[in-house]
Amino acid sequence: MAKAIMVQGTMSNAGKSLLAAGLCRIFRQDGHKVAPFKSQNMALNSFITEEGLEMGRAQVMQAEAAGIAPSVLMNPILLKPTNDVGSQVIVNGEVLGTMSARDYFAYKKNLIPDIMKAYRKLAGENDIIVIEGAGSPAEINLKEEDIVNMGMAKMAHAPVLLVGDIDRGGVFAQLVGTIQLLEEEERAMVKGLIINKFRGDKSILDPGVEMLEKKCSIPVVGVAPYLNIQVEDEDSLTERFDRKTAVGLIDIAVVRIPRISNFTDFNPLESIPGVTVRYVKTPHELKDPDMVVLPGTKNTMEDLLWMRESGMEAAVLKAAARGKIIFGICGGYQMLGETLSDPYGVEAGGTIKGMGLLPMDTVFAKTKTRTRVTGKFMDLEGELAPLGGISLEGYEIHMGDSILKGGAKASTSIYDSVSGQQKNDGAYLENVCGTYVHGVFDKEEVAEAMVRVLGEKKGIDVSQMTGVDFAAFKETQYDILAQELRKHLDMKKIYEILDAGI
Repeated sequence: MAKAIMVQGTMSNAGKSLLAAGLCRIFRQDGHKVAPFKSQNMALNSFITEEGLEMGRAQVMQAEAAGIAPSVLMNPILLKPTNDVGSQVIVNGEVLGTMSARDYFAYKKNLIPDIMKAYRKLAGENDIIVIEGAGSPAEINLKEEDIVNMGMAKMAHAPVLLVGDIDRGGVFAQLVGTIQLLEEEERAMVKGLIINKFRGDKSILDPGVEMLEKKCSIPVVGVAPYLNIQVEDEDSLTERFDRKTAVGLIDIAVVRIPRISNFTDFNPLESIPGVTVRYVKTPHELKDPDMVVLPGTKNTMEDLLWMRESGMEAAVLKAAARGKIIFGICGGYQMLGETLSDPYGVEAGGTIKGMGLLPMDTVFAKTKTRTRVTGKFMDLEGELAPLGGISLEGYEIHMGDSILKGGAKASTSIYDSVSGQQKNDGAYLENVCGTYVHGVFDKEEVAEAMVRVLGEKKGIDVSQMTGVDFAAFKETQYDILAQELRKHLDMKKIYEILDAGI
């Protein structure tokens, strides 16, 4: 069985996912067969495996760092929040049902066999498992029957590295307070502390590090710097949403709907020099972009009603009337139609009016479509013509089907790897286009063609604004991550912790 090491944090967004990915890459570089694992993930960013199973993107990112194919074994439980008090519960890649937080808390211990079956299979196939925790292990109201932090560490016999975020302040209180709130048995499992996201002169921090080690009786195994690494974020705490940058030659505005999902779809566009991707919540923030994108969402109907109430729908309709390119993906694509119907109560129930930019109706189904696809854009007409015939690949994950009516034409032709069927997908009409395919911009040629559409419409030369092979680009980012962590983590000590276990 593999050796295991676990990365836990003092809070959400302390940097666990990125540090776990960095360790995966370092162990791989050192010749070990390594895999990531997170027993329970809560995120709206998900991924579909080759088998058509759904998992969290954080473990996909970590699997890429480890140089292996993503597997649902790496994330046996995924919670996708549907509202403030409930989530869709996905077990082993398939929907179990929707539960309130209270009901799930009472039920989750029943999922321990699923967790351990997945973990043992991974452990039997690898040398090292890098386990990621969730939130904080010191949430004393949630510690009973814990299956993702110290409870998981116990089940896997994994020593723990505890990570604190200095960028948000109070890192010493974070780490000392977390240790103090753990049970004695749990404290003994924490073998190293890491201060993460540090900026500045480390020598100024050294006295605090020394005091921290004395107070906790646990060594600090690293002070990791704030790293601007471009890999896929896990959840809505991403700093992308709050990033303030000067608008480039091409300005793309993504509507930041409340239940936005899979916003990693737009990372390839961000990587093109001269392209700005902004996430906007108000009509004032929208301003005058070259393209407006409606992204995926966990609840299309409620997010469309939010668009309506906030004034964003009216602002997008005005942009469309001015001839701006409007692009919808998955739930955002569904919003562009004439009606959305939910006869089975999958979302809000009933029927609501869509934005009316594409002549189509969407009906939500009982079962979720989960598949990977390959294909190409159809021979599009008008301003979108540069996209015509270009190959694409990605995945679909949605609950509804959209039926085109007179006027609109399918935007893509795709091969469904799960059903084995060739089918038309999406729709376009003049300056409005939509698709169910997540990852549609991942291929360099698609991202470049989209920029070419926008450049030609704006009358500017975009010939030098070339995209990148996004998969190759991410490989360079993982190598940079590993290189930087080697400089700032005591890897000798971390290997000793790994070898000693608990």
